[in-house]
Parts: sequence; C-alpha cells; structure tokens
Amino acid sequence: MMDSKPFEKPVVVELGHVGKYRQIRSTREAAECLMTVWPLNRGPRHRDAVDTCLKVLEGYRSTADARRALIEAAKESEVLVPDDRLPDDRLH
Repeated sequence: MMDSKPFEKPVVVELGHVGKYRQIRSTREAAECLMTVWPLNRGPRHRDAVDTCLKVLEGYRSTADARRALIEAAKESEVLVPDDRLPDDRLH
C-alpha cells in the first residue's frame, strides 16, 4: 500500500455547509478531498493542488508542497479555516 504522506499539521477546511469542519491530515486525504467533495468555485490553484498531491504520492515532491498547495486551493475556494477560528470541540 502506498504511503498516505501524513501532514506535519492538519489543514482544516469548511466543506458542505457552514460549521462543518474537516481536518485533512495527509496528502492522500487532500487528493481525495480535492477530487470529490471540493466546492465548485475552483480555479487554477485547485488544479495545481491536485497535480501536486499526485506528484507527492508518487514520490516526486515533498509532503510540505502538498500541504502548501492545499492551503492555497482552500484560500482560493474560500474554505480554509484559519487556526484562530478553530473551536476545539468541532473537529472530527
């Protein structure tokens, strides 16, 4: 089984509806998220992030690159939850 390339620190996004937070903990999870449940307001950063995640899973890029690309895509689609907005009891 391929290594899922875990992130040093999860990236939290708000997908589906307001207040529904999701922690993305690895490159594999990021790729799945980007390709399936990501909102429709996607732009070039979304494509970059998918591409980067796949390259990381294939061993060509670093996990930090995938995490950075995911954050950029999340900002672009306005789903990134900044650290200061994280309620401890809402994470799952």
